Amino acid sequence: QEPGGQAAFARRIDPAREPGLSPEQRLLMAQVERAQRQRALQRRLRGRNALLALGIGAVVFGIYGYTFYSVSQERFLDELEQEAEAARARA
Repeated sequence: QEPGGQAAFARRIDPAREPGLSPEQRLLMAQVERAQRQRALQRRLRGRNALLALGIGAVVFGIYGYTFYSVSQERFLDELEQEAEAARARA
């Protein structure tokens, strides 16, 4: 803890300018930073992909439901049946 009662925060360093780091340490730091950026990108993409999947699923189920609704409203088979009944009655 620093004077004044405040905790010290980690300061960001630039590995290329930091004295006392070996080339191996600099390489390791660069690899860790790349891995962290990759994980953050994967997390963000996973969220976007989940939202996209939910959206596509909603559209698919909407079309599916509308199709059932519209087919149940159609009366063309009833009309064909009535015409067949009329033809049988005439014969």
